[in-house]
Amino acid sequence: MDNLTHTAIGLFLSRIGLGRWSPRGTPIVLIAANIPDIDLVSWAGGPLNYLAYHRHLTHSLLLMPVMALAAVVVVRVAGRKPVRWTGAFFAALLAVTSHLALDWTNVYGIRLLLPFSSQWLRADITGVVDLWIWAVLALGIAGPFLARLVGSEISSGSAKERYHGRGFAWFALLVVLLYDCGRGVLHARAVASLEARMYDGTIPLRVAAVPGMVNPLKWRGIVETPGSYVIQDLNLAMDPGSARGTILHKPDPEPAIDAARRSATFQEFLRFSQYPLWRVTPDAAVENGKLVEVFDLRFGTPLAPGFMARAVLDGRMQVVESSFQFGAVRPR
Repeated sequence: MDNLTHTAIGLFLSRIGLGRWSPRGTPIVLIAANIPDIDLVSWAGGPLNYLAYHRHLTHSLLLMPVMALAAVVVVRVAGRKPVRWTGAFFAALLAVTSHLALDWTNVYGIRLLLPFSSQWLRADITGVVDLWIWAVLALGIAGPFLARLVGSEISSGSAKERYHGRGFAWFALLVVLLYDCGRGVLHARAVASLEARMYDGTIPLRVAAVPGMVNPLKWRGIVETPGSYVIQDLNLAMDPGSARGTILHKPDPEPAIDAARRSATFQEFLRFSQYPLWRVTPDAAVENGKLVEVFDLRFGTPLAPGFMARAVLDGRMQVVESSFQFGAVRPR
């Protein structure tokens, strides 16, 4: 999830009690709720380096205690004031756990079992940014201020001082939890609907349902068959049989794909990509050259690319240049 969400969840965890487990508990929990994303520094090495190391060991079960301890140490050193180490550590550990759990729910995924397994684990029930979760978190943050304002008009100052937003924090955390559970149920329905159909006379090899940005009932289906991918918008409020899909044919195996696959850029991208679609076209800039591209269909299509890798090959099937990017193709 995005860091605004992680920060708000950390704030609410502090308000419901974790912030009282140690002096300076709130900054400890807030830092711990975000500290796994310290791997953002990998962006300094370029997009491909970021792809390789984002949500890497800092997001693993093995390093959870290390991340929690690091958050406590940062606050202790920066604040130059004592902390209650046991309470601070376990509060930070719960905050780090919240970060990993939220990242697991979305489409990007998380490599929770590193270094023993590099498998990407994901629930596919939310996007990296979820507007409904933002709305709930905003209410949880604004609620105490509004309640304090109203309370100051109708009650004494002592009553106002006793209000610390704990009730709104519990409310926001429980609503986010119930929302994710509801999203999980809808995701299961979307997957079942996609799996129940025939595509070009064949049953699907595998399917995925990617959540929409706004409507929880709308999903973007990805269906893989032996010869193609079918991209289908699915609305659970409507008859799924009425939905139309876009067919993207897989190219036939050819030396250009094999040559590009052996490059370091493509190997790294294919470790991340879950639904790769290849495309091979002539490249006029190189004599007898070919342009090989592979798209992760979870994040776009060839018409509207998201995550993609590309390589230019010469007439001898040697890679002249290769790159990875997160968005539309940049002109050369």
